[in-house]
Amino acid sequence: MHEIKIMATKREEQTWLDDFQFTNPLVIAGPCSAESEEQVLQIAHELKNTKVSIFRAGIWKPRTRPGGFEGIGEIGLKWLQKVKIETGLQTAIEVANAAHVKLALAHDIDVLWIGARTTVNPFAVQEIADALVGVDKIILIKNPVNPDLALWIGAVERIKNAGIKRIGVIHRGFSTYQKTSYRNNPEWQIAIDFQNRFPSVPMMCDPSHITGKRSMIQEVSQQALDLNYDGLMIETHTDPDNAWSDAAQQITPSVLKTILGELTIRKSTDDADDYCQLLTKLRLKIDEFDAKILENMASRMAISEQIGQLKKEKNVAILQNQRWNAILERMLAFGKTNGLSEEFIVKIFKTIHQESIAKQEKVFNQF
Repeated sequence: MHEIKIMATKREEQTWLDDFQFTNPLVIAGPCSAESEEQVLQIAHELKNTKVSIFRAGIWKPRTRPGGFEGIGEIGLKWLQKVKIETGLQTAIEVANAAHVKLALAHDIDVLWIGARTTVNPFAVQEIADALVGVDKIILIKNPVNPDLALWIGAVERIKNAGIKRIGVIHRGFSTYQKTSYRNNPEWQIAIDFQNRFPSVPMMCDPSHITGKRSMIQEVSQQALDLNYDGLMIETHTDPDNAWSDAAQQITPSVLKTILGELTIRKSTDDADDYCQLLTKLRLKIDEFDAKILENMASRMAISEQIGQLKKEKNVAILQNQRWNAILERMLAFGKTNGLSEEFIVKIFKTIHQESIAKQEKVFNQF
């Protein structure tokens, strides 16, 4: 086990992250739900003097169906005030409406985050933004539940338009009807697209909600750091198996400390000549392969159009499920032999299949 060390980050300009000088990455940790004053303070004291700088706790919990535990409510905010006094940790909670914001500000909560279920609702985000006008707090915005980059960006813009300067985002994964190894599919490319558009906005990763299981927390945390994320939000509980919410994805403070100690922090780049030269050569090879992929794809789609013309002439339906299933089965076997994941093969060939159908539909619609 080794200590996390400060290394180069992707940001040259100053952000609110500079207020947290102790290490990289920024770590936010604490229970999914505040359950009692004793529980909150015990967890906070165990996180004190670790790599954690912000203590999180769920005060209000959005639930899909009524009857479940919806959070301890306003009384929990007083417990967080004690956390700050006794441990020196800053505090963070989720807010879903203007009333939550008002109470959070009244109790001097340091960091407010907008949850995934709220980000999908522009009316709710605007209500929160209006309540934040004139406020100097750190505001974090989780990605929406569904994989919609525009909704995520829109929420950030609404908070920015309220005059908030200290803004960050949290990647917590996206819901999917397909069964995967994740609770919420990471869809890393969506987060990367956000980073490319807003490189100065700090990005955190929430491996707890992405994975839904404590056994994968370290793996996903490392993936996030490999992608140059700025921080991690990890749900932590002294007795996770008996937690009132999301028990399976919470870890103990001691396990958190171990994970943080074993994470590898990557440099943004390396100025050594041998590194730069080899990287350039490898990237040129990638560029060549990318060009060939597109050339082959264009040729494939041209054949799809020919097939569409043949089907039109013979009055045959475009969609041929038996043929599609045979292609997918064959490609999955080929991908497995060549070290490509099933998820990748399914995703890429579904996209190809949809484009092929679109090409054939275009032929059918020609007069």
